[in-house]
Amino acid sequence: MSDYALQALARLRDGSNFQWYVIPLLAFVFYVYTVEAEKRNWNLILAGLAFWGADWFNEIVNGLVLRFTGYAPIWGEPGPSAFLIFVGLNIETMFMFAVAGIIWTKMLHPDKNFKYLGINNRWAVAIGGSAFSVFIEYFLNSAHALTWDWAWWNRGAPLLIFIFGYLWFFVFAFWVFDMNEFKQKLQVVGGLWAFNALCVVVFAGFLKWI
Repeated sequence: MSDYALQALARLRDGSNFQWYVIPLLAFVFYVYTVEAEKRNWNLILAGLAFWGADWFNEIVNGLVLRFTGYAPIWGEPGPSAFLIFVGLNIETMFMFAVAGIIWTKMLHPDKNFKYLGINNRWAVAIGGSAFSVFIEYFLNSAHALTWDWAWWNRGAPLLIFIFGYLWFFVFAFWVFDMNEFKQKLQVVGGLWAFNALCVVVFAGFLKWI
């Protein structure tokens, strides 16, 4: 098992690392969603939850990769944190993803066919947001806050980070945002979160795999 993986496992869900700054971060997330609920921006809220749920799905897969390879997750967050939820997801990153979908969806043009620099605005924001996120990951990796142990997922191979790590989050969230039927939005987002919850209960709660 890689050194980074061992470091992450040593911190995994260790409550003794708690820091009080978690509370204002939680309040910030509540504030963002409350403001949008007050405006009745339900489509935006569901897009945000879709983006956030996509990240939880990725984190579950990431933990299972460590379990079944016995070597390393695809990415890890072994550094200091108030709470490490999974080997690749700390509570600070989780709060960021909780609001990221809302932030990026706000950048969409009201007309879904409008183009930014000749590119459909949905795809322009998705591609630009994914590229920006990969750039941030490079910075975090250089600081050893975000670690990569696999040759196919590192600085020299950014394509998978771009597509699987981020692009599908944007595409999924914007797809939910643009759905015509509100009931369908609820079903898709609720289904994803129900699946994630089931995986957490089974793989983390009962089997202790992630």
